[in-house]
Amino acid sequence: MAQSQGWVRRCFKAFCKGFFVAVPVAVTFLDRVVCVARVEGSSMQPSLNPGGSQSSDVVLLNHWKVRNFEVQRGDIVSLVSPKNPEQKIIKRVIALEGDIIRPIGYKNQLVKVPRGHMWVEGDHHGHSFDSNSFGPVSLGLLHAHATHILWPPERWQKLESVLPPERSPVHTSEE
Repeated sequence: MAQSQGWVRRCFKAFCKGFFVAVPVAVTFLDRVVCVARVEGSSMQPSLNPGGSQSSDVVLLNHWKVRNFEVQRGDIVSLVSPKNPEQKIIKRVIALEGDIIRPIGYKNQLVKVPRGHMWVEGDHHGHSFDSNSFGPVSLGLLHAHATHILWPPERWQKLESVLPPERSPVHTSEE
């Protein structure tokens, strides 16, 4: 009887030690390196949620890749909504600081993206609450870079950083 209690106690101690090491490591990993998120809505169709409201894609979000606020035109990123800080949104980066962009819905108006900002848009124009509504977004609101679709299994793929040709900046800061 004493031996069985000793075995239970040793197992319990080992479990507790493992638990108190594994939980902080897992939380740090999910907070600083990668996590997964379900994409809701139609703003990123056809890239994400092509089936509309019938299905929701689940994407891998890479926090580590954006830790120095380094993004490229065409990247699909997650960011804190400029209008509702409680909400995260997912959009495509269209222009970076110094770029000049022609917003959708404004006739012959050009916008220069200020330093420390980016211009983001959903792929489904007219069904997206994006920079065409709220203007350039601070890089400080950047949350993560979406790299892969994980679910549903038939859509499992790497997300490419492709800038739609019709949405290229009028002038880029590199020119």
